[in-house]
Amino acid sequence: MKWKKWLENWDMTSLIIKAPFMEMEWNPSEPDKDAAWEMYVELVTRITTQKLDDSKGIEKKALESVYHLFSLTREILKKYGRNGEEFAKLAILILNNIIRPFTAKWHKISEEQGFKNDTIKNEFRKELEELQRKLKIYTKMLADMAGVKDLINI
Repeated sequence: MKWKKWLENWDMTSLIIKAPFMEMEWNPSEPDKDAAWEMYVELVTRITTQKLDDSKGIEKKALESVYHLFSLTREILKKYGRNGEEFAKLAILILNNIIRPFTAKWHKISEEQGFKNDTIKNEFRKELEELQRKLKIYTKMLADMAGVKDLINI
């Protein structure tokens, strides 16, 4: 299967990807599967995929949890190295196309004490919900890559 077809299966065609990449074969190796499982576990056990209750939770901590995905992903990428190339392709696309725009916007607002304003907090929560929707798709893609059943809705 080609990457293009696999991404279409997950409705992730909005990712910014150069054409030659889309024609590459999608064929995850065992290290890809292991890396995908590790990232999957991180995503399904943090605010990246779990609802931030309106009466609970702290926006700044939620943002920090999302931002922490960068270091977690880097650790996994280094651990599996060149043997996890299919995972690397997907993880880097998600970091740069989905997570980075969110964290870039909200980091500055957070540093300027924006979360003290209720309107800004509400906007953050709405955008976090949209990010979570996309990251839930990512978790399903990771489960598929890892060859496991998606457990996010248990």
